[in-house]
Amino acid sequence: MLPRRLHELPPTAGLPLRLTDLCPGAATLAAGIAAQLGTPPLQLECSGTAALLITLTTLRELQPQRRRVVIPAFTCPLVAIAVQQAGLELQLCDLRAGHYDMDATALRAACDERTLAIIPTHLAGRVADVDAAFAAARSVGAYVIEDAAQALGARRNGVSVGLAGDVGFFSLAVGKGLSIYEGGLLLARDPGMREHLARTAARIVPHSLGWEWKRSIELLAYAALYRPRGLRLAYGDPLRRALRRGDPVAAVGDDFPLTIPLHRVGHWRQAVGAHAAARLPAFLDQLSAQAQRRLPRLRRIDGVEVLDDPTNARGTWPFFLLMLPDRQHRDAALAELWQAGLGVSRLFIHALPDYDYLRDIVPTQAVPNARDFAARSLTISNSLWLNDGDFETICGVLETAFA
Repeated sequence: MLPRRLHELPPTAGLPLRLTDLCPGAATLAAGIAAQLGTPPLQLECSGTAALLITLTTLRELQPQRRRVVIPAFTCPLVAIAVQQAGLELQLCDLRAGHYDMDATALRAACDERTLAIIPTHLAGRVADVDAAFAAARSVGAYVIEDAAQALGARRNGVSVGLAGDVGFFSLAVGKGLSIYEGGLLLARDPGMREHLARTAARIVPHSLGWEWKRSIELLAYAALYRPRGLRLAYGDPLRRALRRGDPVAAVGDDFPLTIPLHRVGHWRQAVGAHAAARLPAFLDQLSAQAQRRLPRLRRIDGVEVLDDPTNARGTWPFFLLMLPDRQHRDAALAELWQAGLGVSRLFIHALPDYDYLRDIVPTQAVPNARDFAARSLTISNSLWLNDGDFETICGVLETAFA
């Protein structure tokens, strides 16, 4: 194992907040992001998962005879929790072999007249194959919800992700490109759908001073600690404690509560996000430039596959998502790198059927490609704090693990 560093690097490249971001200003976060992305008006919610829950509730009311929601078998557990909380039935779809997209044949087989929605996922800032989901959905009269939680700023055919389907959503959670500690943005092309979503939110999302105080305090802590000197306390030490007790699910933060809180986002957090958002386009450009500079080095390592976008897409680069030849090589690399403070981690620990705490929510199902993806993948931070020397150290460990 590499020696532990004094300074900890984050597993994802989030936009650091500045002291000036915390000063009061106009609460124009949703409007500012919509202007940047060139989208119709955006609807701000308290989390990306809350945005998904509001969407599922709306679609269920529009088509009450349909109850099934098809999702990738390797995705954030919060997606499964949202489906359950909306009172709907989960249907898993296996992945393409060695890829984050759902397998097109399995997707068609998973859809029928009971299907309410399909949720393709723009995983790790990469742009998913929404066309396959759209074709499958339209063949049975279902909706498409684009999970772009990790892809704020990504584009497909020059247009923001989230607009190809019926509804899309972004996350503004910790470590995302832009964060207000927890937040989410809903988008839809159709004005009628936007009205439905807004009405649902007005009905089911309460004001909660307690939740907003909690999130405001957490945002202040995030502003103070999201930098190499503070991340050891906020991220690195809890990670290592979880790994010492043999709990990788807690180490990466996959152990979510089974109830999604709903509350309104306060004006102060909106103003903080709006102020910071002015720096977001330049920040995403810096991440992309750094990624393009480092991708060739990663691709020269025998046995490493770096997942990228389709030719018509331009994703964001919060981190690199790598596929290694097998679990043994992946685990050998992680044994050296995971606790070293260099921003190397795993995305999600398991395929969805393999989380113990989700057994009452996720059906038992054979999803071999999703399980293989979980077993062979690792992530490398694309944080601007990861210097060339540290990046070369990571590449050297990968080469040694394969040798």
